[in-house]
Amino acid sequence: MSRFCEGWRAAGMLLPLSSLPSAFGAGDLGPQAEAFARFLKRAGLHFWQILPANPTAPSLGNSPYSGFSAFAGWELYVSPELLAEDGLLGTADLRDLALPAGTRVDYPRALAAKREALDRAFARAEAGLLDDPGFQGFLAYNAGWLDDYALYMAAKGEFGGGSWITFPEDLRDRREDALRYWGTRLSRQILRCKFGQWLFFRQLSRLKSLLAEMGTGLIGDAAFYVSHDSADVWANRGLFRLDAQGMPAVAAGVPPDYYSEDGQLWGNPVYDWPCHRASGYGWWRRRLLHNLGLFDWTRLDHFRAFAACWAVPAGEATARGGSWLPGPGAELFAAASGGARLNIIAEDLGFITPDVTRLRRSLDFPGMRVLQFGAGDPAGLSIHCPFRIEPDNVCYTSTHDNNTCRGWYRRELDAGGRAALDTLAGFRISEATVARAMVAMAWMSPAAIAMTTVQDLLGLDERARLNVPSTASGNWEWRLPGPEALDARAAAELAELTAVAGRDNCEHPNILAY
Repeated sequence: MSRFCEGWRAAGMLLPLSSLPSAFGAGDLGPQAEAFARFLKRAGLHFWQILPANPTAPSLGNSPYSGFSAFAGWELYVSPELLAEDGLLGTADLRDLALPAGTRVDYPRALAAKREALDRAFARAEAGLLDDPGFQGFLAYNAGWLDDYALYMAAKGEFGGGSWITFPEDLRDRREDALRYWGTRLSRQILRCKFGQWLFFRQLSRLKSLLAEMGTGLIGDAAFYVSHDSADVWANRGLFRLDAQGMPAVAAGVPPDYYSEDGQLWGNPVYDWPCHRASGYGWWRRRLLHNLGLFDWTRLDHFRAFAACWAVPAGEATARGGSWLPGPGAELFAAASGGARLNIIAEDLGFITPDVTRLRRSLDFPGMRVLQFGAGDPAGLSIHCPFRIEPDNVCYTSTHDNNTCRGWYRRELDAGGRAALDTLAGFRISEATVARAMVAMAWMSPAAIAMTTVQDLLGLDERARLNVPSTASGNWEWRLPGPEALDARAAAELAELTAVAGRDNCEHPNILAY
């Protein structure tokens, strides 16, 4: 029997770190993250879900699903206030680095402010770093990915910000003499990068511990693919399907679906699964265990690709010309888990075939159901209809890729869908009430975990949408207007709903770990 079929019920909220209020242009791991954790506690919730926190950049559209490393953390999320508490910044530094308040993330300015904050902190700490046992322990524990990442980022800075394809040939091809030479020449930049990673993971650990004290679990998120411009591909070329020049021989994407008539052409390199199998899936094992060590649970994006992925020949303009390539299936997870159960949520949205569902259930992973995909179905046949959702799932009002519920109702739901929603709710829904109704439907559903976004909790419209798939700009920028938006009244109302739905009495959110 699934571990999600025994009456276990919980609830939580999705809010990216970048969307938190902050004095430094983008949300981070500091005081406002702690304030949000306290709000969750008052609301009776047991989970906070974030998006991938790996390093990305404006050149990658600031997408958390495109990054320079599958292991590293983004310095954008390091809190200057916490650095000041640690004595690494002063009051004058915080004043100098502060940016005007805004409702959108200004990534270039926020990144510049955080870079300056960490440079100042590094200047104060550098002399004693190599004698710091905490720093040395961090280096030793993470050497398997950190050494490659730090050299990669230092080299990117040295050679104009391009990917590894643009590096000098000997460094591009990772010849031993080149690695030694550039490792020595760029030693200070490498140390600065490792210092930033140490601070990120120290602050993340602090937040996770605070949440645990409150009985709240932190759900992380891991992209299935990695970017071609990444330390992962540079250091492990044999694990990806690349051509002789090191470029993707086939590119990742998805076929036409709910989000796009042409499908989505992401462009990431596709994994060479026979090579992964020959290595005992070592890279994937390290990656999964790394994420599961950082978070109580990890959502695996694009889970369907473990069964089969959509591969598009290089040079195609859209994803329509792709084809399915078989994935590693349960074999990968058996190698990664060593027989233990893994706290993984499988993102099984989009074009899902029976083999994907069989794989998910064989692994005992909860899937995802999104009310926007089913609550407006006039026939009530969708697996996303609240009364059809099975317990071994996490039910969302919407996700980071959807419109907000209010925006969906206003812009996307036709007359038939609105009538079906009225029938489902048992009263006449309006634009002003739709978000609250959808939250209630999610909470009352049979799903083991119910989740909403902060935008839906606050009933915000399409201007608060986080991401529009297949668009290149304007995404990932929405920010919570201010801490006062999540007030005591909002917490009390949500706590009441959580209690009525029987989602307030579960054990610690990591109870299902084995």
